[in-house]
Amino acid sequence: MLERHLDVLRMVIENEPIGIVKMSNETGYPHHKVRYSLRVLEEEELIEPSSQGAITTEYTEEFVGELDEKLDETVEKLGGMKLDSVSEAEVFEG
Repeated sequence: MLERHLDVLRMVIENEPIGIVKMSNETGYPHHKVRYSLRVLEEEELIEPSSQGAITTEYTEEFVGELDEKLDETVEKLGGMKLDSVSEAEVFEG
């Protein structure tokens, strides 16, 4: 579900204003799932409705920047947790 919300947010950012039908056709998500994602994003003040379709808000850019930064940090932490980064000698010592 989170992935769908981010897909919908990405579509709004890249194509604003954009409507439910176009998003559904381009993503393959059913209309009701796109509508739900739009509602969630609107509740978080990341998008808002307009007469032509969904558009971004003043908070969208900051949110995306912070999200990208947190994702980069998480990827870095996970990379350091990989067992293949430990040499075989370290594994079999002790």
